Amino acid sequence: MTLPRIVSREQWQAAREELLVREKAATRARDALNADRRRLPMVEIDKEYAFEGGDGKATLLDLFEGRQQLVVYHFMFAPEWDAGCRSCSAFVDQIGHLAHLRARGTEFAVISRAPYTKILPFKARMGWTLPWYSSYDNDFNHDFQASFEAGEAGKEGEGGGGGESYERPGVSCFLRERERIFHTYSTYGRGLDGLGSTTSLLDLTALGRQEEWEKPEGRASALGAPAGSERIRYHDEYED
Repeated sequence: MTLPRIVSREQWQAAREELLVREKAATRARDALNADRRRLPMVEIDKEYAFEGGDGKATLLDLFEGRQQLVVYHFMFAPEWDAGCRSCSAFVDQIGHLAHLRARGTEFAVISRAPYTKILPFKARMGWTLPWYSSYDNDFNHDFQASFEAGEAGKEGEGGGGGESYERPGVSCFLRERERIFHTYSTYGRGLDGLGSTTSLLDLTALGRQEEWEKPEGRASALGAPAGSERIRYHDEYED
């Protein structure tokens, strides 16, 4: 195994400061990219979807739980599989307490094509409490490019097979304006690298972290509350 070379403390500090310049440049570039993502147009969802979850049937609007935004994780779990994808399971394992997302008016949900009767025991095995829904009886996964028929799989080049279907992991973001729902963003495969924290998920949404310094202006006050960082509490102190 090749390890980093050994140097003096002074040499290390000089190298670290040189790298820090590039790290700060990458942070500024990421901020600019996030701002461009928030400037993306959005598409209204006029199709009805019926999901099944812990409380029975649910619509896409129900998944918002009354909040303004929804982040969906497309979990690879085809109807014919006996268990969920290992990589997707590792991703969900790193999702933190949802109270911090919800304090910014954003809900998080997992959706898979497997019937809920398969999802429920696997969810219990993993010890997860986050919302997880089955899209077995609708076209949600196909409409948002998380599932493909066998003949379509080759052009995508990522994901995993499952009989006559083809799955890939992804994240889709939605914005709600009263009863109207809009699709604002989706990413798949390597686009999920680095995601999992509250801020990384918020960076994918139209409203972002809702901080005063974010561009474009006006998103920080979208919920009629103080800017994002001013709303941070211990997760048991939030008022829903």
